[in-house]
Amino acid sequence: MFSMDADLFESEQQIYDKAIYRIEDVGNGVAFDFKEYVKLVKEYGRLLKQLRRATLLADRTISDQHENNLELIGKVNYDPLTGIYNRQYLEDSMKRLINFMARGNGQLSVMMIDVDNFKKFNDTYGHALGDACLKIIAKTVSGSLTRSDDFAVRYGGEEFTVILPNTDEAGACKMASIILENVKAKEIMHSKNGPGVVTVSIGVTTGRVVHPQDGPEYIKRADKALYMSKMGGRNKYTYINFKDEPS
Repeated sequence: MFSMDADLFESEQQIYDKAIYRIEDVGNGVAFDFKEYVKLVKEYGRLLKQLRRATLLADRTISDQHENNLELIGKVNYDPLTGIYNRQYLEDSMKRLINFMARGNGQLSVMMIDVDNFKKFNDTYGHALGDACLKIIAKTVSGSLTRSDDFAVRYGGEEFTVILPNTDEAGACKMASIILENVKAKEIMHSKNGPGVVTVSIGVTTGRVVHPQDGPEYIKRADKALYMSKMGGRNKYTYINFKDEPS
């Protein structure tokens, strides 16, 4: 008799060895013991059932671990509130992207986006509606992107980042205009904001990727352009050429 607590493979080896010994005995003239043969077959049958159960259990465990790992990776890369990429994903992706694009001297455009007067929105309507607003903004920004290589990130708080590989100044500015209009078109009421609805300010920068540039350099320039938009009245975008504006 064997239980799930026994070493199944050791038990299988024992049955196999016993069967070999009996075959050798019969070969040496010992009478064939049918009852013992039946007993061995039954023991082996019970063992096979246990082995199958153990294998199925191991397969399920491996599958569950794989799914859990995928879920964990997703949680690491995505912002839990808005569902778009988070800052950790941005930092990791920018390193790979710049290393790759530097080989071909490609153009990279980066946007920093900030929800206008968001603190006043929270103070007026409450944090629950503030969270709902951020979800809509995130969905609107990411939904405005049409190419598979482009992606949006929740940078932190009410700030978002958009990465546009292989995009020149004209393409980046056009996308900034689209995002401005798409957010405004959602008509999220905001009585403490000039237009009466939620709007965003955007900073845009573009540069040809060369070593030893890094992601933070692009973010700094886009953030400086964002500051200029906010100081210039909000609900607009400002463009800064990467090479013309020192960090």
